[in-house]
Amino acid sequence: MTPVTASLPTPTAPPIAVEYPDSDGQPMAENTLQFEWITLIKENLDWLFAADPQVFVAGDLLWYPVEGNPKIRQAPDALVVFGRPKGYRGSYRQWQEDHLPPQVVFEILSPGNRPGEMSRKLLFYQQYGVEEYYLYDPDSNSLEGWIRQEGILDWIETVQDWVSPRLGIRFDPSADPLVIYRPDGESFVSYGERSRQAEQERQRAEQESQRADRLAAKLRELGLDPEIL
Repeated sequence: MTPVTASLPTPTAPPIAVEYPDSDGQPMAENTLQFEWITLIKENLDWLFAADPQVFVAGDLLWYPVEGNPKIRQAPDALVVFGRPKGYRGSYRQWQEDHLPPQVVFEILSPGNRPGEMSRKLLFYQQYGVEEYYLYDPDSNSLEGWIRQEGILDWIETVQDWVSPRLGIRFDPSADPLVIYRPDGESFVSYGERSRQAEQERQRAEQESQRADRLAAKLRELGLDPEIL
């Protein structure tokens, strides 16, 4: 009779959780000029697509394109993803975002950026699916752009009056500094300038209302009903 032997299952080590840090320890900007341009572009893209719940805009957000490899990452100064909902993210993990890469990215140069670093970013964006890449140097007022054609990011020969296929915005680097126009023809403005414009509009509306009230009161003094005029 063959003896029956029992064997216990071999213990296995629990899988090691992969960490995807929300910060790379680098500052968002190296100087105030770079910071102003990053916030200008990011805020105006927010306003441009505010009514579309399926356009996600972020600034200086770590993007992880490959699950399981947190060393493969970039943090564009601004990025736009069409087809993903708005909302908070600590980082953009592509496999959790329907595998959609950012279609448009912006980088703002600072004196600390090195040519090799920027070349590596260009190769990264090409490899991982970016459709449009814009690089602006505010110190020299120099704008470059790349558009995906036949699988590669191809350099845009002329960016003067170039219109982004995805965003619909137009660039005018002949102005100093660069001017970016919305599809409605209005230029990108800072939060402070937008607030000032909104306040001016409020004041104009209030003045119009006061003039209308004074006119109505005068008509009533004359025995006329302003409601039927």
